[in-house]
Amino acid sequence: MSLKERLEELVAIHNTPAFIETDPIQFPQRFSRLEDIEISALLTSVITWGKRGLILRDAEKMHQMMGGSPYNYIMNQEWTVLKDSDKNIHRTFFERDMWNICQGLYHYYLENNSLEELFLTDGILHGLDKLSGLMNTRHISSPQTKSPCKRTNLMLRWLVRNDGIVDMGVWKNISPSQLIIPLDVHVARVSRTIWHDLPKTDRLKTALMITNHLSELCPEDPCKYDFALFGYGEEQSRG
Repeated sequence: MSLKERLEELVAIHNTPAFIETDPIQFPQRFSRLEDIEISALLTSVITWGKRGLILRDAEKMHQMMGGSPYNYIMNQEWTVLKDSDKNIHRTFFERDMWNICQGLYHYYLENNSLEELFLTDGILHGLDKLSGLMNTRHISSPQTKSPCKRTNLMLRWLVRNDGIVDMGVWKNISPSQLIIPLDVHVARVSRTIWHDLPKTDRLKTALMITNHLSELCPEDPCKYDFALFGYGEEQSRG
C-alpha cells in the first residue's frame, strides 16, 4: 500500500460525522449565521490545547457566557465586564484574555463583515499575522514569531474545507490548497515517522514542510490528511 493510499484510508476512518461528537468543532457547528460561526470557531480554537474532555468542558462554559449568538454578545459589548477578571476559562486562558479578543472582534466587525477578509489580500501567513495583531493577545500567535499557529490554522481548516462531513466550509474565497496543517503533537510525531527531513522542533517551518509533503499527495486539499495524522496519532497515544 502506498503512503497516499494509507493516508486516504485513515482519512476515511476519522473524517466522519461521529468525529464531531468528541471534537471542538461541535461548537461553531451549532450556528448558522456566518459571524456566529467564525467568532465561535476563533474562540474555540484559542482554547484547543490539552485534554479533549477539558477543552469541550471549557468551550461549553465560554459559549454559555456568550448565549445564543456570539456575534450579538460581541456587538452588544456584553464582554466589557471581563476586562479585569482573573477568573479562569481554560488552563492559562482567563476572562481578561477573552476580553482582549472580544474587544478586537468588536472593533473589527464595526467596519468589516467577515474575518475571511483578513486572508484575501496577501495570503494565509499575512492573514494570520493581521489576526494576531488585531486581537492583541499572546493566545493568538503570529507567524512572525516562527510559531506554527496550530490553533488558528485549525480554525481555518474548519472554516475553509468543505467536504460536507466535519469541516464547515463557510468561507468561499479561500482555496483548501492554501491551508497550512495544524501542527499539534500527534501530527508532528506521526509526520516524523513518515518524512525524515523534518526539523526536530515544532515551528512554522515544520508545519510548512509537512504541508508541502501532503500537497504532493493531494495538491487541492492537503489538510484533509490532518484527520489521518491526528486521528492515527491520538489512537497511538491512547495505547
